[in-house]
Amino acid sequence: MSGSIWMPPGAGPGTLPAIPRQRTAPSWAQPDPIDQLAARLDDFIAAAVHPDEIAALLESDGLSDDQIRERYGVKNSFALAEELYDRVERRHPEPDGPAPDPWRTSLWGCLLRGVVFALPGLGYVLGAPLLAGPHDTFGLPAGTVPLLAGALCGWTWNQGLSHRAYSWLSLGDRPAARRSLLLGAPAGALLGSLVALCATGTAGPAAAAFAAAQSCYLAAATALLVLGRERPLLLALLPMAAGAILTTFRPVPDAARIVLLLASLAVIIFLAILEMAPAGGALKGRGAVFNLRLPPRGRDKPPPTRSRRTTPGPRLSTSLPHTLFGLGTGTLVLHAALGDTPGAVALTLSMGPAEWLLHRLRSGGLTALRSSSTSNAFWRRTARTLAGCLTAYLATLLALSLATASLWPHAPGVTGVRLAGLLLLGVVLWTGLLLQSFGAIIGAAVICCVAALAQTLALATHAGSPHWVGVTVYGTAASAQAALVSGLMGRATAHR
Repeated sequence: MSGSIWMPPGAGPGTLPAIPRQRTAPSWAQPDPIDQLAARLDDFIAAAVHPDEIAALLESDGLSDDQIRERYGVKNSFALAEELYDRVERRHPEPDGPAPDPWRTSLWGCLLRGVVFALPGLGYVLGAPLLAGPHDTFGLPAGTVPLLAGALCGWTWNQGLSHRAYSWLSLGDRPAARRSLLLGAPAGALLGSLVALCATGTAGPAAAAFAAAQSCYLAAATALLVLGRERPLLLALLPMAAGAILTTFRPVPDAARIVLLLASLAVIIFLAILEMAPAGGALKGRGAVFNLRLPPRGRDKPPPTRSRRTTPGPRLSTSLPHTLFGLGTGTLVLHAALGDTPGAVALTLSMGPAEWLLHRLRSGGLTALRSSSTSNAFWRRTARTLAGCLTAYLATLLALSLATASLWPHAPGVTGVRLAGLLLLGVVLWTGLLLQSFGAIIGAAVICCVAALAQTLALATHAGSPHWVGVTVYGTAASAQAALVSGLMGRATAHR
C-alpha cells in the first residue's frame, strides 16, 4: 500500500495513468422517477426528521402501494419514504422573522388598565356626603361595612366570571364569552347588592344604594375589561373623576355629585350591554346556561340529521379555584385598605405595571427555552428573569406608595412596618398572578384563603398589632408562593 502507483513501461514520471471515464446514461434513457419526486418534494423532505413524515405526505397525496410499485419500483410508501429520506440532505432552516411570542404585550395598555383599576376610587370621594353619619359598632365610618361586603362579593364573583369568559375566548368563541358575561354580570350585581343590603345595619338606605351602585359598576366594568374595552371605560369614568378632583378645590352641591355618579354609571352599564348583547338578539348557543326557546315538535320537527361534534366548553368547576383566589386576595387587600388607605391606592395603581412585568417574565421564559441547551442553564436564566421582574415591581410599588402618602391629605406617616407589609402584600399578589398564569391556581387559592382566614381571626381576637399581624401573614404567604414559583420556573413544560 506504500508503494508508488504502477505505470506502464516507457511512461515518464510526470505521466499519470488514465482514469476510466464513468459510463453515462444514454440519451434515450428516462430520468429516475425517484430523483424527480425527490426534487419536487425537496423542501419538505429536507426538513423531515423521520421517513414516516414523508410516508404520511405520500399517503395524503393518494398514492397507493400498487401505484408506488408500478411507478417507482419499491414495495410500499414506507420503502419509498426511506429512499427519499436517504437521497436528500437534511436542512432545517430557521423561521423567518422573530419567533412567535403570545406573551408580548404593550406597556401602555397595561398602564391604562392600572389607571382604570384605580380611578373608580375617586367615586368614594365624590359620594362622601352619602356616607356621612356616626361610626358603626365596629368603629368604622358610616357605610364602610356594606361597601366592603359588596366589594368583596363582587371581587370574588367577578374573578370566577372573568375566568369563564376568558376560557371561551381562548377557544375562539367570542359569542359564547359574551353570553357568559351577559348572564353572569347581572347575577353578580344582584348578589353583591343583596350582600351589601344584609350588611347595612344602621348605615341607612343611602349607604345601601351606594353599595348597590358599586356592585353594578363592578359587574359592568368586568365585562368591558374582559372584552378589551378599556378605553371606553376610561372615557366614561373621566367626568366622575373630574368632579371628585373639583371637590378638593371648591364645594360641589350634593345634587351635582349624585348626577355625576349616576351619569358615569349609566354610561358604563350601557357600554357593557352593547358589548355583551348577542348579534341576533337571542340568548342561545354555547356559553348560555339555559335556553328559553322551546324546541319544535310535531310536524314542525326538523328531520334528524347527523350530529356534528363540537369542541367541549369549559366546565363550571374549573372557575371555582379562581373564585376562591379572588376571595382570598380581596380579603387581604381589604384588610390592608382599612389600615393604610394610601397604600391600598398605590397597590391598585401598581397592578398595571405588575401585569406588564408578568407578561415580560413569561416571554423571557420562552426565550430561555429556545436559547438554553441544558436544564441548569434554563433554570438560571429564568431565575434571573424572575428576580429582575420582581425587583422592578417592588421598586414601582415603593415609588407609588411614597407618592400617594405624600399627596394624601392627613395621611399617617410612612413607617418601616407599614412599608414592609405593603411590599410583602405586593409579592403575594404578584406571585399569585404568576401562579395563575402557570395554571397552578389551586395552590395560590389555598395559600391566599388560608392567609386571609388567619389575618381575619388574628384581628378579630386582637392577637397583636394589626400592622405586625399583616407583616407576619403576608410574609408567610409570600414565602409559600415563592417556593411554588421557584419549583415551576425550572420546569420546561410549565412554560408551554
